[in-house]
Amino acid sequence: MALTPSNMLPLGTKAPDFSLIDTKDDHIKSLNALKGNTGTLIMFICNHCPFVIHVNSELVKLANDYKSKGINCIAISSNDVVNYPQDGPDKMKQHAIDNYYPFPYLYDESQDVAKAYDAACTPDFFLFDENLKLVYAGQLDDSRPGNHIPVTGKDLRAALDALVNNEKVNPTQKPSMGCNIKWK
Repeated sequence: MALTPSNMLPLGTKAPDFSLIDTKDDHIKSLNALKGNTGTLIMFICNHCPFVIHVNSELVKLANDYKSKGINCIAISSNDVVNYPQDGPDKMKQHAIDNYYPFPYLYDESQDVAKAYDAACTPDFFLFDENLKLVYAGQLDDSRPGNHIPVTGKDLRAALDALVNNEKVNPTQKPSMGCNIKWK
C-alpha cells in the first residue's frame, strides 16, 4: 500500500463525461443520467483499500443524507483487476451489496475515466455543482486508519452543505490520502 495524496484538479473544471457499467445492475450509466439536480459527488474507491474500508460506512451515510437535497453520489473503481482481482466487477457488486451502497458502483476497465479526472488515490473525491463545475476536490476528513480520529466526513460535508445552501465552497481544500490507484 503506497500512501498517495490526491491531485488537486483546478476548481471550476468541467466534469469529464463518461459511460461505464454499473456493477450493481450490469447496465451502462452515463454521467448525464446520474448527475444530481444540485450537485454530483464522484468518488474513486475500490474494494480492498484500507483507507476506503475505513470510511465506507460514512460514504453510505453521506450519500443517504444528501440524496434528498439533490446531491447524487457516484462511486468508480479504476483498479487493474488482473493484478488486483479482488477489485473486479463481480467482487464490486458483492461489495456494494454487503456495504449497502445507495449509489452506483461503476467499473472503469480502461482507466480512461480515472485519467480524465486525474484521480490518484482511493478514496478520491470530486464534488461538482449543478452545471458539473468542480467546487471541491479534497479529503473526507482528517481520519485515517490507525490515527484514532473519528470518521465524521466534516470537510466534505462542509463543501456539500455550502453547495446545498447556495454558498461559496471554501477554496482552501486538503487533498485526500489513500492507496494509489492500481494502474495497468
